Amino acid sequence: MEQQRELRSRRKKDSKGSVIAAAAVLAVIVLLALAAVVYVQMGKKYNSLFFPNTTINGIDASDKTVEEVKALIASGIDSYVLTIKTRGDKTETISKNDIGLYCEFDGTLEEIIAGQNTNEWLKHKKNTTEYVIDTMIEYDQDAFDKAVEGLECLDEEKMVKPEDAHLSDYVPGQGYTVIPETDGTQADPKVVKEKISEAVMSLKNELVLEETGCYAKAAVTSEDEALNTAVQNLNKYVNMKVTYKFGDKQEVLDGETIHQWVSVNADSTIALDTDQIKEFVKQLAKKYDTAYQPKTLKTNSGKTVKIVGGNYGWRINQSAETEALTAVLRSGESQTREPEYLQKAASHGENDYGNTYVEINLTAQHMWFYKDGKMLAEADFVSGNESRGWATPAGAYPLTYKQRNATLKGENYATPVDYWMPFNGGIGLHDADWRNKFGGTIYKTNGSHGCVNLPPSVAKTVYENISAGDPVLCYHLEGSESKGTSTVTPPATTPAATQPQTTPAVPETPAVPETSPAISTPPETSPAPETTPSQPQTTDGGVGVVTAPDTTTAPPDTQPSTENSHPKGPGEPGATAPSKQEKGPGV
Repeated sequence: MEQQRELRSRRKKDSKGSVIAAAAVLAVIVLLALAAVVYVQMGKKYNSLFFPNTTINGIDASDKTVEEVKALIASGIDSYVLTIKTRGDKTETISKNDIGLYCEFDGTLEEIIAGQNTNEWLKHKKNTTEYVIDTMIEYDQDAFDKAVEGLECLDEEKMVKPEDAHLSDYVPGQGYTVIPETDGTQADPKVVKEKISEAVMSLKNELVLEETGCYAKAAVTSEDEALNTAVQNLNKYVNMKVTYKFGDKQEVLDGETIHQWVSVNADSTIALDTDQIKEFVKQLAKKYDTAYQPKTLKTNSGKTVKIVGGNYGWRINQSAETEALTAVLRSGESQTREPEYLQKAASHGENDYGNTYVEINLTAQHMWFYKDGKMLAEADFVSGNESRGWATPAGAYPLTYKQRNATLKGENYATPVDYWMPFNGGIGLHDADWRNKFGGTIYKTNGSHGCVNLPPSVAKTVYENISAGDPVLCYHLEGSESKGTSTVTPPATTPAATQPQTTPAVPETPAVPETSPAISTPPETSPAPETTPSQPQTTDGGVGVVTAPDTTTAPPDTQPSTENSHPKGPGEPGATAPSKQEKGPGV
């Protein structure tokens, strides 16, 4: 019984719940139906109004009728002015009257309204709809063209063309930089006219030409990779420094000069003007070369002479140094260097011959040999026979080489010597053991064929202490002539060559010099040795001017050999039979 009562109670409860649920569903349906009716009723107004968020030719037509939009358009035309903003913060204007602007409606607005689905009005609350109608307003084409063409921004005479980004000029201590491009004001008339027309047809009040893309652009900008690479490459050259050392003096080559030698190739690599590099080296040589230049010597007598002639001194190898400097510049590495030399001297000081040299006073017929400032030997000598035109040339010369046991040969003589030291082609210092007298005036009528004949012991001392390249300074000094001679005891035997020779001779076997010649190449730009008359001259103050005859001074282009480069023998031009007063062939 109890279970039946519980079951009947549950059935009553379920029946009541079903009734409530049914009532709730019905209420929802009624509400939805009412909402749908309201939504449809609200949408009906868009049978005559434009949807929300609707723009027509830039005009907000939202919830407006066709007539209201037409009124807006008409009112906009009446007071219409288009402001055109150009580069340089300038503005220009075009008004309704300038272009003959007027309204012209063709029913498109009504068609837009008619085409609206009023039941979709809600989604337009969130979405924007834009219309552009070409036939809504019009302008007089001729008036429009005239107004646009009259704008200052389209005056070609006032337009400024854009300028490409480019290299700066060289700035000392900084080098090169990229100068950014400039925009200019060159506008494309076709684009400007098109954009103005669009603005007018949309009744826009402002047009910024910068935003239209009408301006011509620079072809090269500051971001250009090739341009920036060129700047980097150029700065590698101009920010380096090459310091040339010339003793206590120096020449600094830096960007001030280098920037004039560089240019940029199409591929951004750098071209060097080798002609200018060559000219720079040439000027170095002109300033610092001392070969073939006069020398000033304070003689053993205390008097000072000016020695003109000879090729002793510094001489830059211009072609080699041009090539070397070009390579240094291409490396981009700063450095200190000495130039490539064809010939070197002892010092870059006031006197390039230093303090080791042979001093030969041709007037006094006396020689002094100094090594490191200390006199090691001195002696009278016999030089070239003046009466026969074989006078020993004055001048400053580097010792070409030295050789033991050479045989000096020429026409009708061949004389062995123990110590052979050539310094001017085939002219040199050597021992003369066939003579027992030296100095005085022997050279005037009974001298050598051009060589400096020395007593054997003195020749030996000089030979043992002199080196190839050491200077031999030959000069005349007026007033220093000596009448007396010095006597040297001759050796017990005479050389085998005391018999007159019948044919011109050359060394019996090529001799190998103990040291290499100091020079062997002709100068590139240095002047040739001066060839003035062989008689000594003087200048004010009694300073002797040393000159050398043409017939005995070897030209700078001549390559001395280990035997002899003189046309008639090693230092003995025009050899003849030995003099009766000598014990040898007279070399």
